[in-house]
Amino acid sequence: MRLILSALALGLVAACASTAPYGPASKPGAMGYDTMQIENDRYRVSYTDKDPAKAHDRALLRAAEVTLEAGKDWFEVTNAYADNSASAGSGSRTSVSIGGSSGSYGRSSVGVGVGIGFPLGGSGSTGAVTQVLEIVTGTGEKPDRPTAYDARSVDINLRSAAVS
Repeated sequence: MRLILSALALGLVAACASTAPYGPASKPGAMGYDTMQIENDRYRVSYTDKDPAKAHDRALLRAAEVTLEAGKDWFEVTNAYADNSASAGSGSRTSVSIGGSSGSYGRSSVGVGVGIGFPLGGSGSTGAVTQVLEIVTGTGEKPDRPTAYDARSVDINLRSAAVS
C-alpha cells in the first residue's frame, strides 16, 4: 500500500512540475499557443505555460511560425503583455469555518476549525501565465527597431529550446 501511495504522490508532483510540450492549446486557458488574425498582416499570438520565460520564448516562436506561414520575412511586436489572470487565486488558501450540529441524545455541539487547502488541478486555476504578443508581419528588409525580429532567425534560435 505504501508503494502505491508513494508512486501516486511522485506522479502527482511530476505532473505539477512539468511543462507541457510545445503545441496548440487544446482549449482556452490550456497550456499551448493560440493565434488570431486581426487584419491583413496583423496577428495576436499567445502562449500559456507555467514558466513565464518559456511562455515568452514560445510566443515569440509562434510569432515567427505565423510570419513564415504567411510568406513574410519579419515581424514586429506592436503590443505585448503577460496575463496572470489564469493564476490569480492559485496557491494555498486558508479558511475559517464554524458549524453546528445536534448530537445523539439531544446534545448539541459547535465546532470551530481552521484549514488550509491546496488546489490540485481540475476546474481550478492552473498557476499558468499567458504571454500575449500583437504582431505586424512584413517582407523585405527588417526594420531597424528593437521590436522587429527576423522570423527565420527566431525560428532557428528558439525551436530547439521549445521542443526540449
